[in-house]
Amino acid sequence: MLHRLKIRPKYFKAVSMGKKTFEIRYNDRDYKAGDTLILREYTNGEYTGKERAVIVTYLLAHEDFPEAIARDYVVLGVMRL
Repeated sequence: MLHRLKIRPKYFKAVSMGKKTFEIRYNDRDYKAGDTLILREYTNGEYTGKERAVIVTYLLAHEDFPEAIARDYVVLGVMRL
């Protein structure tokens, strides 16, 4: 599955540099390991034109770690493509 998502500039930069290898997202898209995320830099109400593709390598949900992850949210391990 392919997901196009907004991402703030400081997080976009960290993902692009390989420093940030996770995303915390509201799970309104039924994310799964193997999904591709197109992270689109977004600031001041508009897209900048910069994009970065990553693949979801791992997923943690509330059910896996209820004391740390809010219900309906997921932590996605990601790897740059």
